[in-house]
Amino acid sequence: MNIDYRRLAKGSFLFASLPDPVADKLLAHAFVRSYAQGTTIFLQGQPADAIFVVLDGWVKLFRTTPAGAEAIVGVFTRGRSFGEAAALRGQNLPVTAEAVTECQLLRIDAGVVVQLLKTRPELALSVLSATFVHLQSLVGQVEALKSRTAPQRLAEFLVGLTPEGSTSCTVTLPYDKSLIAGRLGMTPESLSRAFARLRKLGLTVRQNQADIADVARLIGFAHDEEKA
Repeated sequence: MNIDYRRLAKGSFLFASLPDPVADKLLAHAFVRSYAQGTTIFLQGQPADAIFVVLDGWVKLFRTTPAGAEAIVGVFTRGRSFGEAAALRGQNLPVTAEAVTECQLLRIDAGVVVQLLKTRPELALSVLSATFVHLQSLVGQVEALKSRTAPQRLAEFLVGLTPEGSTSCTVTLPYDKSLIAGRLGMTPESLSRAFARLRKLGLTVRQNQADIADVARLIGFAHDEEKA
């Protein structure tokens, strides 16, 4: 594992609060795997046997409904971990994970984590912290679906891509629009209408680039309860 990946792993929610000796012991038993775009990392219903940290690229987690539809649960990028709860409880995986882009993941065998938990209980707090972050994210998604319009959800998503403190900027859409639609609880058609609505706020979209003329205005629109 190169130095940059090691530093990124230690800065993730899973590792951030761990003492160096504990983090180093986990990393000594972990390895990096590369996945091509579109590769299935694991399937819903398979036994959970590992925890993953995204080192580069994007990964989506989704459930397949009885009707065969795909319900996006989360989309993760650098520094985010997933698979903690199911792996530690020895359950079958409740979701499928797929590489949205070419990506590199740190894979930690669940058995290693369980054994280390017996002697280093601070690892349990770290795992709980990472799991809580996932819960907060899911609660935020539900709240957005219930209280914000489609254009507002899109505006909030775009604001999350802007550099801190920027007044205007150009951002790169991190993955294709069909996945953005699924992530925001929209159809592709409603996403297109949402983009059209945001043109009035100074948004211009060119393929996978979005020019934001006024970041503050977009933030205001995203959080304007009267627009919801």
